[in-house]
Amino acid sequence: MFDYKPNIEKRLINRREIVFIVLAGLFLGSLAMLNILGISRYIHFHINIFNLEIPVMFFVGILPYPITFLCTDFISELYGKHRANMVVWTGLMLNIWVLFILWLGGILPPVPEIIAETGLPAVSDQDFSFFHIRKLTFGATAASMIAYLTAQFVDVHVFHLVKSITKGKHLWLRNNVSTLTSQLVDSVSVVLITYFYAHAIQIPEGRTITQTLVIFILSSYIFKMLSALLDTVPFYIGVKYLSKYLQIDPVSEFKK
Repeated sequence: MFDYKPNIEKRLINRREIVFIVLAGLFLGSLAMLNILGISRYIHFHINIFNLEIPVMFFVGILPYPITFLCTDFISELYGKHRANMVVWTGLMLNIWVLFILWLGGILPPVPEIIAETGLPAVSDQDFSFFHIRKLTFGATAASMIAYLTAQFVDVHVFHLVKSITKGKHLWLRNNVSTLTSQLVDSVSVVLITYFYAHAIQIPEGRTITQTLVIFILSSYIFKMLSALLDTVPFYIGVKYLSKYLQIDPVSEFKK
């Protein structure tokens, strides 16, 4: 008789690696997109609650951000802390690679004439769009790299801390606690660094610096918080399905 066990194990290993690559790829792709879009546009509107006009302001780069935390939570749950941290470090290198390409693209000839007041070519110059995005991305990415590293490592650490404390139970708790904690860290740090270090946040007329920064921080955090709460159900379903599909027991270490 033929022994099919080695083939079954090989297919299972391939299956696990393919899912890991998809999760890591989605994470890295979203990360690259949010850094390039970054602060290229800020969204500003008001929400009327009990006849009270509440301002909402956040940068467009925040839109793909929640998916990065969902991906690292999946990787943490299914593949462990080591692989989750490896993906986080890869994301840092990706940030550096994006900055390098933008820097290289800006120094290759022909270099357009730069207007001193704006640090950009004339609006009519065909290179204006590239240099505008380049300037915004440089300012935003410098800030987001620090915030990103801090927040992602907090996410991974808190996720596994809660998992250890609860002995692998209450998946919803570690998913939400880790994400909400890390995204608060990210929201505060990225806004403050973007303003004070990168000088890339403009204060709207009629608002103070404090008002503007608080609105940005709260708007960003509430958006991320709602996204984190909404992704609890897909995270539960995803872990339940993938753990069976990949034949991984995420809480096996607590059953000994």
